[in-house]
Amino acid sequence: RIMRPDDANIAGNVHGGTILKMIEEAGAIISTRHCNSQAGEPSVAALARVERTDFLSPMCIGEVANVSAEITYTSRHSVEVQVNVMSENILTGAKKVTNKATLWYVPLSLKNVNKVLEVPPIQYARKEQEDEGKKRYEEQKLDRLETKQRNGDVILPVINPEPHTVGYSQSSLIHLVGPSDCTLLGFVHGGVTMKLMDEVAGIVAARHCKTNIVTASVDAINFHEKIKKGCVITVSGRMTFTSNKSMEIEVFVDADPFVDEPRERYRAVSAFFTYVSLSKEGKPLAVPQLLTETEDEKRRFEEGKGRYLQTKAKRQAQMQQAAQ
Repeated sequence: RIMRPDDANIAGNVHGGTILKMIEEAGAIISTRHCNSQAGEPSVAALARVERTDFLSPMCIGEVANVSAEITYTSRHSVEVQVNVMSENILTGAKKVTNKATLWYVPLSLKNVNKVLEVPPIQYARKEQEDEGKKRYEEQKLDRLETKQRNGDVILPVINPEPHTVGYSQSSLIHLVGPSDCTLLGFVHGGVTMKLMDEVAGIVAARHCKTNIVTASVDAINFHEKIKKGCVITVSGRMTFTSNKSMEIEVFVDADPFVDEPRERYRAVSAFFTYVSLSKEGKPLAVPQLLTETEDEKRRFEEGKGRYLQTKAKRQAQMQQAAQ
């Protein structure tokens, strides 16, 4: 579809959350189709995880986004979907790849939202494809478990924070989940949640830099628990790390059951977003150094630095491999 002004920021760059929402919609369509391709209990595919996705090139107002999806692996209860996003300038015909993402879905019964159904297997062209997919499945399963175990943090307000500190830019958004946000089973679309997360992360980045900012990448987004219609969700974001030209922002979503639910607040989603600062000409700008004050902030900064260096080393290795 064509990108409209309400899909973009004031500089005309399409929001990362808009693209993430389109990616998730494509993944949900193909996964639900596949999970209902054989006779059996009807189901809807629910998003469980989004692997790291890089925003390779900015998309602008007036360009056409083309999102394509392919199922690349199935386990007994999950589906791996690879999604590519391409932008097209309809005035010049120029096309470019803007995103590549890997998503994992689980099929939930239409009759019972808490029942996970079995996934029809796919046919692989080569045995190696199945082995590689199984390896990716085991890795994401382990990472999801580790992420859930460290999800106890909350963001508290800071009185009169200093500029460029964590407390100065941290932000929260409160949203009542309505019918238009939800699937046929009455829980939130993963794309809706990701769009809200990107909005909060963008506010944090803009507060820290006071410049135009764009989403550069999103680390794994883990969907720990479903969010039902009628919940009040709080989407919170805080700066964890800055390099010379990038910012890492931790974002998590907490859900408060609001209607007919005695349950207490719970952590539903968590992720790390990376942003870059741009000049009016679209050139990268230096990012103000994050000032850490508490021991927890210093620890999170070092953890973010480790993720940054790991990603940088991986990117350099890929470039060297491509050059050979």
